[in-house]
Amino acid sequence: MDTLNLQVGALRWLDSLPFRGRKVPAHLSTGLRGEREALFELRRRAYTIVARRWTSGLVVGDVDLIAWHEDRLCFIEVKTRTARDNAPAESAIDDRKRRVLRGLARVYVRRFPRKLREDVRVRFDVVSVYLLSTGIEIEIFPSAFLQD
Repeated sequence: MDTLNLQVGALRWLDSLPFRGRKVPAHLSTGLRGEREALFELRRRAYTIVARRWTSGLVVGDVDLIAWHEDRLCFIEVKTRTARDNAPAESAIDDRKRRVLRGLARVYVRRFPRKLREDVRVRFDVVSVYLLSTGIEIEIFPSAFLQD
């Protein structure tokens, strides 16, 4: 068993343990678990994760994951569901969320030195995670929407 699969197994086991008597709301627990599953799947697909739940004081909101994939800096939104409904998870990314992600991406890229900043190629990906009774299903949508 490789190291990545060992880490995934250990975290899934930890998720099953009670957390010091505190109850985390189900929707938050589901979302965090989905982000973690997405992170490991992206690592399997050669993404280099550089940030999780990144925020800025300049733009309200957060980016679930930021990663390099080949020559692109990817801003990744993860949507997690416990069932397959009529609407797929990725359809939950509306215009407002796209604007927030674009704004956060601009702020993040501005932190690069000016000379490097001009060469950074940005992409917005969406990852749908389904935590089903039959197992976990993950769909990755590279370049899910444009930068503007």
